[in-house]
Amino acid sequence: MNTQGANVGDASEPGRHNALTRRSFVRNTAVGAVVVLGTSAISIPGASAATRPQCAALVSGGPMWVTADCDDPTYSQPVIDSETDLTTPVPHRKVSGHFDGTDKKFNLYLPPKGQWRGRFFHKVYPLTDENAADQDIAFGADSGAYVVQANGGTGYRVDAAAAKFSRTYAAKYYGTSRKIYGYVWGGSGGSFQTIGAIENTQGVWDGAVPFIPGTPYSIPSSFTVRALARLVLRDKAPRIADAVRPGGSGRPFASLNSVERAMLRETTAFGVPLRAWEDYEYVLGVSSPDGLLGFAAVLRTMDPAYADDFWSNPGYLGTEKSALGDVVRGARIDLLTTVQKVERDAQNTPTSMVLASAPTQQDTTGLDFTVYAGDGTTVIGTLTASLDPATRVVTLASGNDAKVLDALDTGVRLRLDNKWTIAFRAYHRYQVPTRPGFYPWDQYRGPDGKPLYPQRALQVGPLISKSTSGGGTHTGKITGKVIVVGNLADVDACPWPGDWYRARVKEALGAQYGDDFRLWYSDNADHLEGPVAGARAAQIIEFTGILQQALRDLSAWVEKGVEPARTTAYDVADSQITVPEHATARRGIQPVVHLTADGTDRIEVTAGTPVTFRARIEVPPGAGRVVHTEWDFAGTGGFTVKPFGPPRQTVEIRQTFTYTEPGTYFPVLKATAQREGDTATPFAQVANLGRVRVVVR
Repeated sequence: MNTQGANVGDASEPGRHNALTRRSFVRNTAVGAVVVLGTSAISIPGASAATRPQCAALVSGGPMWVTADCDDPTYSQPVIDSETDLTTPVPHRKVSGHFDGTDKKFNLYLPPKGQWRGRFFHKVYPLTDENAADQDIAFGADSGAYVVQANGGTGYRVDAAAAKFSRTYAAKYYGTSRKIYGYVWGGSGGSFQTIGAIENTQGVWDGAVPFIPGTPYSIPSSFTVRALARLVLRDKAPRIADAVRPGGSGRPFASLNSVERAMLRETTAFGVPLRAWEDYEYVLGVSSPDGLLGFAAVLRTMDPAYADDFWSNPGYLGTEKSALGDVVRGARIDLLTTVQKVERDAQNTPTSMVLASAPTQQDTTGLDFTVYAGDGTTVIGTLTASLDPATRVVTLASGNDAKVLDALDTGVRLRLDNKWTIAFRAYHRYQVPTRPGFYPWDQYRGPDGKPLYPQRALQVGPLISKSTSGGGTHTGKITGKVIVVGNLADVDACPWPGDWYRARVKEALGAQYGDDFRLWYSDNADHLEGPVAGARAAQIIEFTGILQQALRDLSAWVEKGVEPARTTAYDVADSQITVPEHATARRGIQPVVHLTADGTDRIEVTAGTPVTFRARIEVPPGAGRVVHTEWDFAGTGGFTVKPFGPPRQTVEIRQTFTYTEPGTYFPVLKATAQREGDTATPFAQVANLGRVRVVVR
């Protein structure tokens, strides 16, 4: 258990906290005052509220600058709704509240006095509610921290108000006047909020862990480039996947025609990790319900003229005389057909339709369905639905307009059109950033540095980013210490934004950069947070333990001056991030697993022949010791723990396995390190994988 920092203050036992709070919690605070009445509360203005400044933007139109001693005019009145002492997932005091006059709620989860070490952890995400996960509550307590969580939505203002109030409550609860340290963390959309928070507040949080970060241009471009690749590379994707798998040819461009090679090159130069094509269905959104087109509706609202321009104006792929332009036009669907049959439920509500004809294109994701009267010209309305072109069946979604449903009958005309979703796939080409440093877009610039293609008047990405981050623009002007965690198999945000933001911080901080910033890259980790199950577990690790250790290292850095591991060593070429082979050179905190089968990464044997696996596991200096090794010889995600001896920094092991059935296998060794070498704790476990290919004849 990591318990950095000293215990602060004195507090009475939990049984006395209720009485103490109910009796004397009325007072002026930096965020207003509250009266606690049993399990409910009313807020009252603090006597000194008029003398405290209101939080305000530093520049006109800029993000709100929030300090420890200013009041947010919207969230200045925290109200406690209940206080409960709980025993699960660990003993803690749960404090639930809201901000008066708003729908914003918060929860505080405070461990007993004997566990608390003067800090709090605060996770943020745009779609989260105020209820922290059990794992985060337990990890916080194990790390000497209470946990804060709010249903903040976008931005950082609600979270800042909750963080400030938490200090007021915790000081009373624990009976301390010493500084309480706070750390904000969040991933994906939460990274935008976390960066917005640490750049636009002072004295609210002392440090931050943004993970799987994006840039102001990530949305929708990280999805559109892959959606465009789906049109061109879907049929060749299995070959690409085999080439990048362990023991593969390493030649993913082989067997592709010129337009396919160009598309894979474009996608790779945009930062989509080439290695991630092993899971090509995820890269291309093949198994995704929206087929990577989830932001198309947002784009239609923000830039309504785009699709018409795409299909009619020079310079766009919809009109471009090229092989790729031919592919794009070949994917276009614009079919006016007739309803032959309508299926209805017991309430006589239409549920599906059979059409007289269907498109010949393979990909019908993202179709618009427009209902016409029998004359084929009068529009009745639109439907949300999906099409199975093989059966010509249109399945209706819920929530369709009753008037349009009532009009459905045999003979009604229906137009199927995907002009918007095809155009959407190329949108990144027409959004070349005006800010420097966005090197994935260099491929869309000519020798003079100017864009090769028409540019939209509206730059959508920065607007979405600004909204999500609370007005922030990723300036790099951090106000606390920061550890960014990026993942090398991340296809949703891609690894390069970590490097891009590192450059912004270095530019902003100058000589102080090394004192306040770290960037760690995690190998064999993607964008999806949480447990990894099934076959994915044989390819991808859960990176929760890396984030937990980052929070612990961040708190030691801030509170004790203990410097964390140095930034991961890496190279950038064509927007691809690569790291050194060995742990000492790579740095960071993740172990490196070198696995071979009879001395190589690919072996062919006959069934019944023993295969000898050898592995060397290295933990970077100061990052801990190997505590667990697990084998999955079938490569299906079913691991078996294999003891190797006492925890240590470098482990060499040998294992023999015999395959009795022919097939191609990708055996994997998972190694887990832990800073203190603790084999029992569930927290701060840092994993990595080693994989090879075994072909059994």
